[in-house]
Amino acid sequence: MTVSWLVTHSGGFHADELLSSVVLTRLFPEAQIVRSRDAGWITPGPDRIVYDVGRAYDAAAGIFDHHQRDAPLRDDGQPFSSFGLIWRHFGQDYLRALGVPEADVASIHRAFDAGFVLPVDMMDNGALNPAVAGPLLADLTLPVLLETLKPVFDDPDPEAETKGFHAALAIARAFVEASIRRKAAKARAEEVVMRAIAAAGAGRVLELPQGMPFRAAIEKAGADHLLFVIHPRETDWALTGIRVADDGFAQRADLPAHWAGLTDAALEAASGVPGARFCHNGRFIAVAATRDAALAMAQLAVDEAEKAASAA
Repeated sequence: MTVSWLVTHSGGFHADELLSSVVLTRLFPEAQIVRSRDAGWITPGPDRIVYDVGRAYDAAAGIFDHHQRDAPLRDDGQPFSSFGLIWRHFGQDYLRALGVPEADVASIHRAFDAGFVLPVDMMDNGALNPAVAGPLLADLTLPVLLETLKPVFDDPDPEAETKGFHAALAIARAFVEASIRRKAAKARAEEVVMRAIAAAGAGRVLELPQGMPFRAAIEKAGADHLLFVIHPRETDWALTGIRVADDGFAQRADLPAHWAGLTDAALEAASGVPGARFCHNGRFIAVAATRDAALAMAQLAVDEAEKAASAA
């Protein structure tokens, strides 16, 4: 099948067809987007993919709409938008086109569906109110932000909708591809962190070759004994805590309270470690001039955390 046309509806645009267009234009770069409601365009054909319009869902025929009475549902009963349908059928090929290793394609496809696609699907179908993010954030969700690029009601330019659509498409593409890159990087990091966990053995400090996502791999490995992580930066070394959860700031152990907010000579004096450079007031990160200094600070932090735990 040679796809020459990517057909979606004209008029006001929404996140689901924009995000669908991100996927489809990557897979069919020679195809042209047509925004129309004319029957001649939205009728399925061998040269086109029709999405978010047409009142039918038939992957074999190349039409992916969700507005019809018998709209498609996920296995758990949640509604699809056109984005969910396009991701369902084209998402893995899209990941391959972005260079995601085959071993990671299935897991990243699932993770992106759950964390990015599903919320868009639900919002488009009215099953999720953006206000659940909180009144101050309701206007800052990605679907709402994309729709702010629609022209105002009295814009006299007859091409305003099309111009707005393509401006929003570029922004949508940036967000989608950045999210995929981060998930692929997290998968790469997991291998490195797992090797570092094995090297650390029963030690309380995990040493990594550079800064990278580490909490998920630590959780996956069941390395509950680890308390701190060190790694080199451009010209110094970082010492960080390990958060208990992704959505909070609580850590397995804090850095010593008497280090908080200190820098340079004051921190060297408080810690007794030459090369100690900085400790954040929040006690979740410190900086040292050298690896040896970072290790020394980490061991002091471990000793204090263990002492506090035994006294509790």
